[in-house]
Amino acid sequence: MADDLNRADPANSAALSALERHPMRDAEGDLRPEFVEAISKAVGAADTAFLKEVVGELHEADLGDLIEALEPDERVSLIELTGGDFDFSALNEVDDSVREELLEELEPETVAEGVRELDADDAVELLEGMDEEDQDEILDKLPPSERVALERSLEYPENSAGRRMQTDFISVPQGWNVGQAIDYMRETPDLPERFYEIYAVDQWQRWQGAVSLDALLRSRRPVPLDELIDEERRRVSVLDDQEEVARLFGKYNLVAAPVVDTDNRLVGVITIDDVVDVIEEEADEDLKALGGVTSDEELSDSFWSIAKGRFNWLIVNLATAFLASSVLGLFEGQLEQMVALAVLAPIVASQGGNAATQTMTVAVRALATRQLNPNNASRVVIREGLVGLMNGIAFALITGAAAVAWFKIPALGVVIGLAMLINMIAGALGGILIPMVLEKVKADPAVASGTFVTTVTDVVGFFSFLGIATLWFGLK
Repeated sequence: MADDLNRADPANSAALSALERHPMRDAEGDLRPEFVEAISKAVGAADTAFLKEVVGELHEADLGDLIEALEPDERVSLIELTGGDFDFSALNEVDDSVREELLEELEPETVAEGVRELDADDAVELLEGMDEEDQDEILDKLPPSERVALERSLEYPENSAGRRMQTDFISVPQGWNVGQAIDYMRETPDLPERFYEIYAVDQWQRWQGAVSLDALLRSRRPVPLDELIDEERRRVSVLDDQEEVARLFGKYNLVAAPVVDTDNRLVGVITIDDVVDVIEEEADEDLKALGGVTSDEELSDSFWSIAKGRFNWLIVNLATAFLASSVLGLFEGQLEQMVALAVLAPIVASQGGNAATQTMTVAVRALATRQLNPNNASRVVIREGLVGLMNGIAFALITGAAAVAWFKIPALGVVIGLAMLINMIAGALGGILIPMVLEKVKADPAVASGTFVTTVTDVVGFFSFLGIATLWFGLK
């Protein structure tokens, strides 16, 4: 349609932007193949003017999607052809493997020039995934002041507030008044692109409090900042874990928070957009961990790296499966005497596992968000036990009736009903107690809970069903 419009009215076409002439997304928000093809052809033809026009109009997230849609050799060419018009923050929007490949292919001078245009937090995010040798090569090409600031941020622990913070913020002397602060912001050319509050500091740059912009602009010029400072304002330490920072933002409805070092000196600020990224990363990591997938696995990874990453956890699952199957070996004779037991045993184990997975999912999430803590742990454990009891009774009746209808043995319905009740309670309790124990011993509940919980329900399910059947029917 855009091409038809261009041919019909060249004058109108000239007035349209590149994205109006070549829409990027369809009605569902997906990348249009025609758009990707147009960019690919422009890269092949080295159409610098068109590529710069497109790149200049794209948001960094959209640019990241475009990069991933292109062929590997076209990605590098796009960056090189667009030069200074390319927003390097788009590289933080792509899969890790794609970013690593690009940074390896690009010249260090090109990367260094792109890093200079980034906010401190985006620059750190880009650099932290590189080898130390490559980091040093890029940092050496930056001006001393910028290099020192980035090196200091990279020295903080991974996943800490110090890594996430922006080092561009507005700090003013505590003794100023409103008029002085406003004049300073008007006359200073290199203010942060976006900010929500200013921070008062003493002569040693120690944090004294925050003044929100709405309070500042509603006050008259002679009003001292001291009267507007919120001394109880929440702040974070450079060493705080990023998950704790995200939790702080959610609990106190923050849009920004000052970051201080161990001497209470103001060194940065974390804003809500940084926290949203943290929440997405942590949720993605927890979801992958529950499935036994490494946190760094991406869709763009090769089949070989994915297979290697998943192998270790699969071998652990295989070992626990043999453990559960060994319980069946204890009742080999009974299974030979009564085939129905072999048919029904997996049902008991499977249903207990499903119940445990439900409880475990809720428990792991509650532990991650600190909703489950020592103050309410006993109450939650009792509640989950009662849930297991209620569902156990219900499914004992359903499963028992089905077993009787299937095999025409009334006593078999009683046996499987009792086993189902026992395993549903075991699954509910295991689903919450195992993550709590793992949390207590500093292991990640999201990673390890699944295998342990499944093993418990398999062992309890097989043993209870076959054990009760052995006693009830007098099997040997």
